[in-house]
Amino acid sequence: MGSGRHTRMSTSITLFRVLVVLNLSAFHLKAQLQVGFYDQTCGLAELIVKDEVRKGLTKDAGFAAGLIRIHFHDCFVRGCDGSVLIDSTASNKAEKDSPVNSPSLRGFEVIDNAKARIEAVCKGVVSCADILAFAARDSVEMTGGFGYDVPTGRRDGRVSLASETLTNLPPPTANVNKLTQIFANKGLIQEEMVTLSGAHTIGRSHCTSFSNRLYNFSATNRQDPALDAAYAAQLKQQCPQGSTDTSLVVPMDPISPLVLDSGYYMDILANRGLFSSDQALLNDSTTAIQVNQNAWNSYLWRSKFASAMVKMGQIGVLTGNAGEIRANCRVIN
Repeated sequence: MGSGRHTRMSTSITLFRVLVVLNLSAFHLKAQLQVGFYDQTCGLAELIVKDEVRKGLTKDAGFAAGLIRIHFHDCFVRGCDGSVLIDSTASNKAEKDSPVNSPSLRGFEVIDNAKARIEAVCKGVVSCADILAFAARDSVEMTGGFGYDVPTGRRDGRVSLASETLTNLPPPTANVNKLTQIFANKGLIQEEMVTLSGAHTIGRSHCTSFSNRLYNFSATNRQDPALDAAYAAQLKQQCPQGSTDTSLVVPMDPISPLVLDSGYYMDILANRGLFSSDQALLNDSTTAIQVNQNAWNSYLWRSKFASAMVKMGQIGVLTGNAGEIRANCRVIN
C-alpha cells in the first residue's frame, strides 16, 4: 500500500534498535532478560526462527498477524511464558482452545517448525516463549514495521488454562476505560495500549467478533451509529445476518491488510474501526489525540510500536530456574 496513505520515511534501523535497547535497559535488568542471551549457547536460534517465519509467510501472508497476536495473547495470560502454545489434554482445556483464541489464532506450525530445527542443533536450550517473541518481531519487520532487538532468557510455563483468557484478554466490545485498566494490569500505560492496538492494521477477524455492531447493537439501534454507513453495508455483504459459518472472515484493515502501517488509525478517524474497542479510542480526548498523531505520522507510530512490543514481551516472564525449556512447544515436559 504505502504511497496511497503515507510516504515511507527512510531511517537507520540499526540506530533505532540501539535506542530501543537503551531506553528500556532498566526494564531489561529488572526482567533478567538480555539481548544476545543465546549468542554462546545457540547462535543460530534467531536465524532459524526468521527463516521459518519467512517460509510461513510465503505459504500464508496472514501468519504475520497470527504470530504477533499469539505473542500478545501469550503475554497477557500468565505472562510471556509460551503457555498459549500448549495443547489441550483430556483433563485440561488449554488457552489456545478458549473461545477467545480459537479459531482466531494461527501460525502455530511456524513455531513448531522453528522449535524442531533449533532442538536439532541446540537441544534443550531455547525456550518456546523466546521463539515466539522472535517470530513476532520477525513478523513485524517482514510486514513493514521497524525491527527491534528482542531481550531473551524467558523460560516456558507449565500451566495453560482456557478459563484465564476470559479475564485477561481485552474483549472487542471494551470501552477506553476497560482497555486502559486491562493494559495497566499488565504494567502498560494508556499510550502503549493505543500503540499496540495498531496491530489490528494487519490480519483478519471472524464476523462473530463484531456482527453485533451490524444487527443487534442496542435496544434503540440495530446498527452501531458510530460505524460508517457505507462500511457497514460492505460488512453486511461479507457477514450475512444469522450466519453460523465460523469460517467467515474480513480483513481488519480492508485497504492494506498485509502491511503494518498506520491505516488502522486512519480507519478509526473515518469511523471504520472494525471492533467497538477500536472505534472507542475516539471517545476519549487523550486517546483521540494519540489516534490522530499515529494516523498522520506512520514513522512515529512504528517507532512506538517497536518499543511497546519490547516492553510487552517482558510481562511476567519466567527466568533463571523457574519454569522449563519445553522439548515440544505443545507439550509440558
